[in-house]
Amino acid sequence: MKFFRYYLIFLMAFLTVNSCQKEPKDLWKTEIEGQKENITITDISKEYFDSSTSTEAFKQKYPWFQGTVSDADFDLRRKDAEEIKIYKEAISKIDRNKLKNELSELFARVKHYFPQFNSPKVYLFSSSLQMAKDPIFLQPYENFLFIDVTGFMGENNSHYEGMEHYYQTSMNPQNIVPKVSQIIAENLVPADAEHRKFIDMLIYNGKIMLLQDAFLPNFPDYLKINYTPKQYEWATANEANVWNFFVENNLIFSDEARLEGRFIAPAPFSKFYTAIDNESSPQIGIFTGWQICRNFFEKNPDTRMADFLNMNASEIFNQSEYKPKN
Repeated sequence: MKFFRYYLIFLMAFLTVNSCQKEPKDLWKTEIEGQKENITITDISKEYFDSSTSTEAFKQKYPWFQGTVSDADFDLRRKDAEEIKIYKEAISKIDRNKLKNELSELFARVKHYFPQFNSPKVYLFSSSLQMAKDPIFLQPYENFLFIDVTGFMGENNSHYEGMEHYYQTSMNPQNIVPKVSQIIAENLVPADAEHRKFIDMLIYNGKIMLLQDAFLPNFPDYLKINYTPKQYEWATANEANVWNFFVENNLIFSDEARLEGRFIAPAPFSKFYTAIDNESSPQIGIFTGWQICRNFFEKNPDTRMADFLNMNASEIFNQSEYKPKN
């Protein structure tokens, strides 16, 4: 099988040559017209842990923050020394000015492609690690964006002891904006519940990643896909090998349910069920779908973004003429 035949060749090249990453064309590095929006970032937990702010005053200002927690428990948690310690360490790692500028740039670019987009109100908060694995969520109706700062305390932070390491690799402050961009993109890409073939999964995730290119043209690719630099290098070096594996094993148009878990879902590595699994990059199906969508735009650079997002997987795949070479 070609996948195995060429692997050693690629491994030798990887060890002796710097990464020969395929640079996408600068389709997205356009100047944004008009001034960027002057967004505000509110640190809810700063007020939450401030003893000079009464619980009643806090609840009136943020009536949705308490949830179903009783008043007595709410008061106790506001004074919890360990929770205060975690919050202070987490917030100390965030460069607020940098974050504000990058989010302002991100929102401006989203609005450039989607004029109906309204920049959300941004709230920082501490979940005391309870939401660290999934630290960003968007509430579309209120147009609120929440960022849990305990999800970005840095890889191998002592507070993450016991957590799977493959989650930790994207839990650094530099991952905040790409993850925000990903959440926005996921809300813009239409879901196709009827088609669950592997190609549908590849293209659906490829659309999200293509939006990452449009929204974050000045960010490195490895951050857009939540990879480490080494993982991104493996994915680019083995792009053709992975594609050959998919083709030779008749996976592209397969509806086998396990393929999502093997190549799309978060994991320490992708599951080819071969000796190289432990060396592989995780979620390689997302990377592959991304390259297919990039190829589509290289072939069809004048396609409107809205039209592209509404195209079905087969159309995009066929028009991409995707055939990575060794």
